[in-house]
Amino acid sequence: MITAGIKEEYLRAAKLGQKEKKELEAAGRDPYPKVLDELLPDASRLTTTELPVMEIPADRIVGTRSGGRVSVFSASFLPLPDVASEFAAKWMNLLSEQLSETGIRDPIDCFEYLGDFYVQEGNKRASVLKYLGAVRIPARVRRILPAADDPAAAVYGEFLDFFRRTGSYEIQFKKPGGYAKLLSAMGKKPDEGLSETEVKRLISAFCAFKKEFASLTGARSGLIPEDALLVFLKVHTYDRFVSMSPEELKKALSQLFDDVKAASEPEAITLRTAPAEEERKSVIGKLISGAPKHLEAVFICQRTPDESPWTRGHAEGAAYLQKALPDSVSVKCLFGADTDEKAEALMDEAAAEGAGLIFTTTPPLITATLKAAVRHPKVRFFNCSACQPLSSVKSYYCRTYEGKFITGMIAGALAENDLIGYVGSYPILGVPAAINAFAIGARMTNPRARVLLEWTCTEIDCIGKLRGQGVRVISNRDIPLPDVNLMREGAYGTFIIDASGGLVPIASPCWMWGKLYENIARTVLSGSLEGGGRAVNYWWGMDSGVIDVKLSDLVPAGVRTLAETFMERLRQGGFDIFGRRLTAGDGGLISDGETPLSSMEILKMDRLLDCVEGHIPEYGEIMPMSRGLYRELGVHRESAPGAGEGE
Repeated sequence: MITAGIKEEYLRAAKLGQKEKKELEAAGRDPYPKVLDELLPDASRLTTTELPVMEIPADRIVGTRSGGRVSVFSASFLPLPDVASEFAAKWMNLLSEQLSETGIRDPIDCFEYLGDFYVQEGNKRASVLKYLGAVRIPARVRRILPAADDPAAAVYGEFLDFFRRTGSYEIQFKKPGGYAKLLSAMGKKPDEGLSETEVKRLISAFCAFKKEFASLTGARSGLIPEDALLVFLKVHTYDRFVSMSPEELKKALSQLFDDVKAASEPEAITLRTAPAEEERKSVIGKLISGAPKHLEAVFICQRTPDESPWTRGHAEGAAYLQKALPDSVSVKCLFGADTDEKAEALMDEAAAEGAGLIFTTTPPLITATLKAAVRHPKVRFFNCSACQPLSSVKSYYCRTYEGKFITGMIAGALAENDLIGYVGSYPILGVPAAINAFAIGARMTNPRARVLLEWTCTEIDCIGKLRGQGVRVISNRDIPLPDVNLMREGAYGTFIIDASGGLVPIASPCWMWGKLYENIARTVLSGSLEGGGRAVNYWWGMDSGVIDVKLSDLVPAGVRTLAETFMERLRQGGFDIFGRRLTAGDGGLISDGETPLSSMEILKMDRLLDCVEGHIPEYGEIMPMSRGLYRELGVHRESAPGAGEGE
């Protein structure tokens, strides 16, 4: 019997359903549940497996198997028909049953595809239970496995491995590598199991996190709480996370909200490839934008200038900044941040002494920088790295591939036997683009050129191996500062092996850190620094004066003229290095030559040209000391396991 109270509940549910339908229609979105048969018209060809009856997350029930009566529900399975309809009567009877002593006992029947559930039988039961706030719903599940060539198959494979350990659908990453990072944060090795207690603690803590995240972003924001959790765990230890009370979690998440929100955006990073023009603001305008009158800039370095040419480059860049803006900027360098703990202590010290701008000069310091940024929200933090989806810490790096293109032209012209060696540093973002740009330059001056690739981060004597293969022109690391003396002995730059076996330096890209730091400081002082909770990454090149190429006097006059001509074209922004048809070693296209590659596509390039003989090493192929950097910036960092010994 349908009571007045049951009828009132249906009217309330239907009103909510109509409201949701109208809101989704106004936003241009489908107001009804998804239909699996429409998503997968050839589902019968895919492998299906039967799972035991289980409790599935109610919020993962997103659609129906077929589209027969899908229009009677809003997207979240709220009812839509009039209260006098046959549908409404059946819905109210199920509500009465659920509110009785026995409750709804029969599991629903559904299909699972890529972690979401589509109801085959029991739509109204699902609707009633979801309306009443059920967190989990009993179900008989048939899992449809994606085709091997489906782009989502790799991430789903990682989910299945995690599901085998936990039996849980609650945590579902949409990007590769998420589960490995989570397990690493938990202190687990890639192949280490989880106890039942550990699974319960994890799922309970994640559900609480997800709830607080939704309360801050809005339930229908579409943002991914799993990605947000990985950022959260950079600042808070896993043990601290699972022991937080709701009040502590809400406070901690609010403090880090812009960062976790930025990380969970589908396109999280705004990539800037040139300094913004300084805005001429009035005094009032600068006050509104928070522009400082004077900057205390502090540089945090892992090593000392005597120990590391990389650190020396940043220290000289800091000195350049002081000289360029003596009345507006005061500069201080702090060294020895060789652990996260030391780095955080130095940043806390700098902030306490009034620093308004802090640069951390190596990618591995990103986590320590984020922690310090949360503690000191009024300080502007920058980390020397790329592709970081963080709001509190902006990243900066240089487009070294432009310089490599120039040295590739020179190498091609001087390679008498058509063989050119290339010693790569690390398989990180931007490096494959540099290798390919070098190869493009070499092919421009020598269409027969072959580039033989080796890596310093592997257990190989790169120079010795290339010598043994008959290579006489080799490109090594870029000089990290404009000191041509570093090109001696072949440790940096492109060089020729002469008849006596000596190494003759020819040319090298170099990082002009002083100009980069001046650009950033001017942006801050003018009030033009971007904010607004966005993840902004600066990736500047020759047109910004932050990359140059130093040429040896031994470069032949004609080759020098050619190199200088193209350097000027790059400075003017009038030449697209990758603006041609480019074929990878596997036969696929890197560029079709018609649609220009975006800056993000260049930065994330992960295939090599067909004239490059070698490959991009994976995590397991590189030395342990290089793996920490790989996990932060690796081209395939999503495939990297958690931290190991010796990193």
